[in-house]
Amino acid sequence: MPEYGYFLSTEEFGPADLIEQARMAEQAGFRCLWISDHFHPWNDAQGQSPFVWSVIGALSEAVSLPVETAVTCPTVRIHPAVVAQAAATSAVMTEGRFRLGVGSGEALNEHVLGDRWPPAHIRLEMLEEAIQVMRRLFTGEEVNHRGTHYTVENARLYTVPDEPVPIDISGFGPKATGLAARIGDGYITMAPEEPMVEQFRKGGGGGKLVSGGTKVCYGQDRDAAVGTVRRLWSNQLLPGEMGQVLPSPRHFEQLQPLVTEDMVRRNTVCGDDADEHVSALNAFAEAGFDRVYVNQIGPDQRGFFDFYRTKVLPQLKQGAGS
Repeated sequence: MPEYGYFLSTEEFGPADLIEQARMAEQAGFRCLWISDHFHPWNDAQGQSPFVWSVIGALSEAVSLPVETAVTCPTVRIHPAVVAQAAATSAVMTEGRFRLGVGSGEALNEHVLGDRWPPAHIRLEMLEEAIQVMRRLFTGEEVNHRGTHYTVENARLYTVPDEPVPIDISGFGPKATGLAARIGDGYITMAPEEPMVEQFRKGGGGGKLVSGGTKVCYGQDRDAAVGTVRRLWSNQLLPGEMGQVLPSPRHFEQLQPLVTEDMVRRNTVCGDDADEHVSALNAFAEAGFDRVYVNQIGPDQRGFFDFYRTKVLPQLKQGAGS
């Protein structure tokens, strides 16, 4: 039985709203939090992008829920040694309730300093080396490293948690899922695909944590909810590698006409039919996920939390927690 958590969207909300949503999530019965890590939103309509590490510091004081980044790219925009310091401090502030979710990233966020955006296989190679660097730093010992992609000299983290920060790896295809199985403390993906979970388990993931996420749009007017999803999050329905290679929000806006309202209806839970919301979450449970995070698209956050507290979460069997 999974635990159910709330997915905080830094692309769509500023710091104060995110903290208030976390409080409402805890009050509604959600057990854990994801928070996205972006430099840009996907489009200007989303309209926000606060620095995630500052928000996590505030979350550590506002709620008692576990927090995880979903996901941080520790390879281009920010050196893995700096990400390691941020993650270690977050773990100390949350009293060990922090996990670092990592992935190979998107050009949208990572090219902003003018660095070359490498192809996918190089990005995975960089991610693996970055994880090696961060794990060594989490020990609190001095680290010297000269690798293919990163150099670290005389680096030591003095503020570290009692236990090393768990690192979960995001994967949407076989290669990234294989990397997660081989070296990750857990696996993150965004669709209830049982074959990917099986690959992770059989490839070395065993009984490690498998987490998934989904976006919904609660509202009493289903058509209006569909329109909200299309306006704010049409990017999630774009095919192929566009999400990884397009460099700016305006490029995603240019592709919005490709995403029709019918595509939204078929692929996103919209409206106030509790059974539809429950069914979407149960799909993750049936695929073998341990944690499932839900994000409400649009401004009706309070309505969403009331709806889930009274109509949805009571129908879901939750795990005992960790």
